[in-house]
This record gives sequence, C-alpha cells and structure tokens, in this order.
Amino acid sequence: MLHLPILRQGRPYRSVDTATAIHHRTRQPLVEISMANSGLIRRDMLALGEIARAMAGFRTRELIALCEKASVHFLNDELPLGDSSQTVQDYIEQTSATTGLPWIMVRRNMEKIGGVMANMAGVLRGLTRNLDLDILDSGYGEAAGSVVSYFRRGDSLGVVLPSNSPGVHSLWIPAFALKTPLVLKPGGSEPWSPFRIIQAFLRAGAPPEAFSYYPCDHAGAGEILRRCSRGMVFGDVSTTRQYARDPRIEVHGPGWSKVVIGEDLIDRWEDYIDLIAASIAENSGRSCVNASGVWVPRHSREIAEALAARLAAVRPRPADDPEAAIAPFADPNVAVRINAMVDQALSEPGAEDVSAKFREGGRLATFDGCNYLLPTIVHVNSKDHGLANKEYLFPFASVVEVDQSEIPEVLGPTLVLTAITNDPAFRRRLLASPEIGRLNFGPIQTNRIVWDQPHEGNLFDHLYARRAFQVYEPQPA
Repeated sequence: MLHLPILRQGRPYRSVDTATAIHHRTRQPLVEISMANSGLIRRDMLALGEIARAMAGFRTRELIALCEKASVHFLNDELPLGDSSQTVQDYIEQTSATTGLPWIMVRRNMEKIGGVMANMAGVLRGLTRNLDLDILDSGYGEAAGSVVSYFRRGDSLGVVLPSNSPGVHSLWIPAFALKTPLVLKPGGSEPWSPFRIIQAFLRAGAPPEAFSYYPCDHAGAGEILRRCSRGMVFGDVSTTRQYARDPRIEVHGPGWSKVVIGEDLIDRWEDYIDLIAASIAENSGRSCVNASGVWVPRHSREIAEALAARLAAVRPRPADDPEAAIAPFADPNVAVRINAMVDQALSEPGAEDVSAKFREGGRLATFDGCNYLLPTIVHVNSKDHGLANKEYLFPFASVVEVDQSEIPEVLGPTLVLTAITNDPAFRRRLLASPEIGRLNFGPIQTNRIVWDQPHEGNLFDHLYARRAFQVYEPQPA
C-alpha cells in the first residue's frame, strides 16, 4: 500500500500512528497516511521564528521565480510520494479515487493550481494593489508618491484544508512568495495536492523548512491554528464558526454565491441560462464560488424550469469519461444525509423541486456502486423560505423572485455575486454592499476567477501590515 509521510519542515517522517484513505468506489484501502500528534506539532513549531527569519533573507522576486519553476514540476513531473513516486496520471487517479472527482475535474483543478504558481507575479500585483515588491525586501520604499513601510504580522501561516476540491490549494500558495513559512493540515480525503505542491517546490530549489505537512485529527488542527501567528481554515459553518471572531484566522466557509438579473435585462433571461447553469454545476457544484441562488424580479418560474431542463442532461459517468460532469460522494452516507436534508426543507410550504419533473427517478442516484446527488433546481416563493439561501455540496440552486429594491440587503453574505444589469443606480447599490465579497458586473460565471483579484479576503493584508513611517535624510554639508 502507498504511504504518505508527515513532512517536518520539508523532511519525511513516518509515524507509528496512521490513518487510511479508501477508494470511494471499491471501498478498499488505498493509502496509509502518517498522523502527527499535538506534541510533535508543538515541538516542531518552536523553530518557526528561526525559519521565518531565514525566509526574510530571500528577495520576493527570487521566491516568485521558484513558484514559476515549481509550476512546471507540479504540472509535468514524476515527483516523490513517500517511498514511491507519483506521475501526473497517478496524481489524477489517486485524487479521483479518494475524493470522487472525475479525472477531467481533477485535471482542471490541477491546471488552476499550476496557473497560480506560474503567474505568481500577477497574483501578487493584485493582492498588493501593484505595490513595488522590492519594498517587502527593503522594509520601506516609495509608493503612490509617499514613503511606505510594511512588516509581517507573524512568523507563519497555518492552514486547515478541506477535501472537497483541489482548486482551493491555490489560495495558500502565495504565502510562500510572501516569505511566510507554511504549516498545512491536509483534508482526510485529499492529502495528495498539498503533498505534490510541496514536492514541486522542493524540486524547484525552495528551502524545505518553509513547508510543514501534518495530517492530524481535530486536536492537531486546533494546535496548528493556535500556534501559528496567522491562520486559514476551510469548512462548513459548524467548522468555521469558532474562528469567525478571531482576527488571526482567515475563514473560508460556505460561499452562498449568487446570480442576480436586474429589471433592465430580466426580459432577456433566456440569453443567460447557459451561463447560470455553468455557474451552478461546474466542478460538480463543490466550490464555494458555484452559484447556489438565482435572484430575479420576475420570470422566476420560467428560469427555474429552463435551468432544470438544461441540467437534467447531467448524469453519472465513469471516472475516466472526459464528458463526466458530476462527482459521486466519497462517503455514500453523506449523499444520503444531504438528500434527506433537502427533502426535509422541501416539506416546508413555498418551495418546489422543479428538477423532479425532468429526471427519471429520485435525486439520489446510484451508479457503478457510488452515490450521486443529481442537479437540483428549486423554485422558492419567498425570500424568507429556508431554501432561499442554502448551499449544498452538489449542483443545487434556488430561484427566488424578489423586488429589485430589496437587493442587495436581502441577499445576505455572498462570496461571489454576478449582477447582470446595466442600471447605474442598481450597480452603485451593489458596489456599496459590505456583504458581497467578489462582484461581477455583466454575464460572467460566478466560478470564473481572476487570480490578480483577491478571492476571499486578501492574503497580503492577512500576512502584512503597513506602519506609519518617516525617514530623515540628512542633507550634504
């Protein structure tokens, strides 16, 4: 059986404590994973201050160059995997095996990660608002006509990672280029991507000490977030709630991303059905940037039926099918529970599963021994219904009819909002909303990310702060 070791400051370590990740279809053990206990994590993290000082000795442009080299290795090379090695195809098949994602989706996520690494200079330009990166090396310099100074808020970034989709790993990678040691806790079903990313960096010549990789339990994850000076956590509401008020921790929970069509363009709703359907269903609806709501002033019933008809063509296919557009659940019981939750919510008057009339059989489907949840479009009569603002881990969206004057206040927290409107006054109201994280004006899919724009929060602001600064330059005698 394959074995994935702990990486203690980049160096492999085999633990006596292990966990096993299984193949989602065969339910057979696939990889044994060394597990780090809290004591080992605490002991290793005593060295973080020294590692951070060593990282400060690199120039930012040197680290950007390492990111670019690492992207080539990540996307193309056979890389170490414990006592074995991993080709690109191995990575795709192994990630698919434990997460359920079809090969084509793993490949797309892999390209997304590699793209961020290859374009790190542009990513940092966006995160720093085009700051001269030499300022991070010298400590101060001139920007926008004044002298500025920035300092690191801490000596490390601890990241508790999810298992739903590999693409999220692109969010923490810029920390390396920002001279910050990384302490990673991988998701139980997706240990592959962070391990491969680290191996790509090591092959590119990055300092091993910059990367620690600790598969661990909840106690270990808590230890990482307590001990690291800055943190990042991914998960559902129950996982992330405890960190919501901790300014050290950047929280990545549900997105509740949405599409809104304004009064001025709603009568052309048919022009946007393909875009909305893709926003809902791409990557099997597993991303926080997938749309889970469509809010419109009228035509809600017609829009719901058109979306349901379009997405009814999405059916389970084999993992290696290049046309595969939906993923099974790695744990079949999760699909059963989510299906029951949706049915329970639908029992409340005012909501209808419009997709039911377009599919054969129920929402919960079995194919090749795996459980799937088929795309579901729900028409909701009221903004106050429990399903009006709900997100699930499969292609699901509610279509809600609401007066435009109530938007954006009625939307609630929204990671990504695509607003299809040319109305200047409506656009100004959306721009003023503090509840919208990423705002797209025009027919842009919610899941189309531009990496020189902050995705959720701003990693540079999370890791660096600007200080008040003056410098006296003596005049020559």
